Amino acid sequence: MVDPGTVGVRVASSAISPLIRKLFASPGPGAALTEQPVRMSALVSFKGERRTLGPKELHRLVRELVRRTERHLAEEELDAVADALEITLYALGDLDLDDVQAVDLGHRELAARLHEQAGGARLVRFLSQDAAALYSGLLDTACLHVLHFFTQRTPFVHRTLVEQSRRLRELVDRTDLLVERLGSRPAEDAAFEQRYAAHLAKKHSSLTIYGIDLTENREWPLDAAYLSLAASAEPERSFTGSPWQEGHWSQPLAQPVEQALAGHTRVLLRGVAGSGKTTLVQWLAVTTARQSRLTGELAHLIGRVPFVLPLRTLTRKGARLPTPADFLHAVGSPLTGGQPPGWADRVLAAGRALLLVDGVDEVPDEERTRTRAWLTDLLAAYPDNLCLVTSRPSAVRQDWLGTEDFTELTLSRMSRENIAVFVGRWHEAAHADPALATALLDAIRTKHDLSALATNPLMCALICALHRERRGFLPRGRKALYDAALSLLLERRDRERDMAGAGLDLDEESQTELLQKLAYWLIRNGRSEMDRADALAQLDRLLPAMPYVARQGPADEVLNHLVTRSGLLREPAPGSLEFVHRTFQDYLGARAAVEERDFDLLLRHAHLDQWEDVLRMAVAHARPDERARLLTGLTSRGDTEPEHRTRLHLLAMACLEHASKLDPGVRAEVEERAGRLIPPHDFNEARALAEIGPVVLELLPGPEELTDPALGPYVVQAAGLIGGDAALRCMVRYRDVDSRAIRLQLGQPWSRFDTDTYGREIIDRLRYRTGATITVRTPGELTALHRLGGHDDVELIGDFATEDIWRCLGEHGLKALRVTDNALLNDLELIRRFPDLRRLVLIGCRDLPSLSPLRDLPLTELFLPDLPLSDISSLRSLTALRTLSLTAAVPESALTELSREAPLETLFVPRNTPDLSALLDFPGIEQLGLDTDTRFAPEDWRALTELGAFGR
Repeated sequence: MVDPGTVGVRVASSAISPLIRKLFASPGPGAALTEQPVRMSALVSFKGERRTLGPKELHRLVRELVRRTERHLAEEELDAVADALEITLYALGDLDLDDVQAVDLGHRELAARLHEQAGGARLVRFLSQDAAALYSGLLDTACLHVLHFFTQRTPFVHRTLVEQSRRLRELVDRTDLLVERLGSRPAEDAAFEQRYAAHLAKKHSSLTIYGIDLTENREWPLDAAYLSLAASAEPERSFTGSPWQEGHWSQPLAQPVEQALAGHTRVLLRGVAGSGKTTLVQWLAVTTARQSRLTGELAHLIGRVPFVLPLRTLTRKGARLPTPADFLHAVGSPLTGGQPPGWADRVLAAGRALLLVDGVDEVPDEERTRTRAWLTDLLAAYPDNLCLVTSRPSAVRQDWLGTEDFTELTLSRMSRENIAVFVGRWHEAAHADPALATALLDAIRTKHDLSALATNPLMCALICALHRERRGFLPRGRKALYDAALSLLLERRDRERDMAGAGLDLDEESQTELLQKLAYWLIRNGRSEMDRADALAQLDRLLPAMPYVARQGPADEVLNHLVTRSGLLREPAPGSLEFVHRTFQDYLGARAAVEERDFDLLLRHAHLDQWEDVLRMAVAHARPDERARLLTGLTSRGDTEPEHRTRLHLLAMACLEHASKLDPGVRAEVEERAGRLIPPHDFNEARALAEIGPVVLELLPGPEELTDPALGPYVVQAAGLIGGDAALRCMVRYRDVDSRAIRLQLGQPWSRFDTDTYGREIIDRLRYRTGATITVRTPGELTALHRLGGHDDVELIGDFATEDIWRCLGEHGLKALRVTDNALLNDLELIRRFPDLRRLVLIGCRDLPSLSPLRDLPLTELFLPDLPLSDISSLRSLTALRTLSLTAAVPESALTELSREAPLETLFVPRNTPDLSALLDFPGIEQLGLDTDTRFAPEDWRALTELGAFGR
């Protein structure tokens, strides 16, 4: 057998270098700064704009490379090596690296990145040891020559110097910022902050990993556990330049949450239970405390002091919310007595604090007003600090903190890539068989009920644990999943660790009965945390009815057992108890409510966000007649309370998922109420449905289920506003419907989905179809569109360099272009490079000095809604122009001159134009759009009415 360490490296440089060069496009002169950063996808010839090396050519190149090695393997094994290497090299175009970063990595790390990008261990799992060694050696050698090739490219040296200058500038800026924020601290403050930072970093440096239950250590290092999710601002309706564009909305840019937080001093972050809000708070606290790697989007954390303020702890027993001097005491920090007098005040007064206020939803509803007052007073006294507040989506109204200059962001659900990363990390941390991770991912991707559950880190962890514990078998539905999780945590965990008999011997049913009593107390009192004394009082009342448990010890011993052994209760501070996650509290509390037959109490609170999951789980626990009572109560309350009607009727419909047996008449009644809300009948209703959250996706009909096909666009918009893999299934059902309005909606929400998946499943099916405008918000989407083959009707939102626009759209026969909020666009010469362009919309591009580059172009539609134009004479040369929108004021004389030349048929009139009589002089005008505050003489009004003008 050949030594694996030498297989695959015996390839002469003279043989491999020419082959490697074929992988890459030829460079141009200079430092290539116009395409910064220069990603791999722009360098490799089979991915970039010069498609000189396609998949077939790459296939032949790799075969030639393998052929030139010393042959120690059978032909079929060499073919398998070539297949794996081909897949790996093709991944060059998918790496999120530029050439400078690649060289910094070194060839071995680059090879490792490529290997993981292409599939990792799955890629070589069927190769023999020698074949795998050959693959590894060839990949290392190829990457060495790839980096050598990069260093020889003309732009590389220039760009390396630029990169070094940029890094030096960044270092200088960071140093200046540190000096500014830390230079004037008293020595005792500096010493204490070091102790405080070390303590905070250690305290929050690990998470509980649910389901890794067969070892003593259930803690997961934060560095390994933290998963960067995406966040986005609330969707906003954009300018609609014409009546036939109604509903053309601009979805927010979903971006990594750390990046979304940068640039905002105050953020209210919404996210559903288990979505990772508290984990993000921990990560920000640890990252800030360590003060390492604070570059780029994290530079705003340099020199700051984090204060983690969980509201469930601060408001325990109605306690007075703390002043800065009491922050550490309120959260039970052991360093409370060591802080220098006035330290917290000095930190906040200097604007150096990072306030992490976690869990508005965990404050009782009646106390949220007090909480808001405390927060606004705190920020009024110390206005220059960073502040992050977290909450469940519906716990507080929109703009709850709007008057305090808070930016509202929403934490997105896990993408397909997030799920894959999480599942891999979980199995690695649990020392589980990687094959189990692969099998689970396949199941999540192919089974609808499972993928609908795997939307946040908590549920993903439970699914991983159950899948591993049951050797690949998973229960269906949320209730069955929770039941199995409780069994795993309450009984099987100790039994399989040979701990039965250690301490009290409580079976699963007994523990469940005790825990649900505590959970229900918390729910009834609107809390997520309780005093130990309150917990003991509840157990004291319950134990006489449970003699088996009572014989084993008093209430305090039983409570200690639940805290130390159940895995569901924890003690965040001395004398305080909480469930490890709100999801378990709601599930157990719902079971208790049903057993107590507290249906009226459930219905009275059904409109509150804190009770939503409790109601759903109560329906799951209830018997058929009890379900009917709950669901009838929800519909009746919705009928009589218009302010809560939408929420209550949709909640009833969502509860049907858990009603396996139900009176058909009650089911029909619930479906009839929801049918009035779903499908939405206009864009306002679509947005209102999207605000309810992912539960709506389960209720949205497909095109074949619509009684009125005209409602299809509203269904698609509602799903698009929610986004994520579950919403993608709804979008796919509509992708082949022959409707311009539906195609318009399908083309807009790309950024709320995984770029490649949505590109493949939706965007590729829209290309070059009539009425399909494809909206692009990121360079990755623009590159993906180019890779798919382009489109002739594109909307670009955000900053895109003109050369990137031309590189990705120039060869695809662009006919319509809409550019929104692009601060980089300061010249319209780019437009002249698109000879087929007929429709142009420019919104928020305020740095354009002149319209003169548009002279003589064959444009037929031009929308300039907010450009402050003083000279529109260039438009007189647009002899093909039929539609024009100018909603910013222009001089009356300019309109008069335009009316003599332009053959317009449709005109949208600028706001605050002093005299509109010139509008009557347009000879071919058929439609005229007017602002409602436009003023003109009665006789002109009559003339305009005859002309067909309409108010807007």
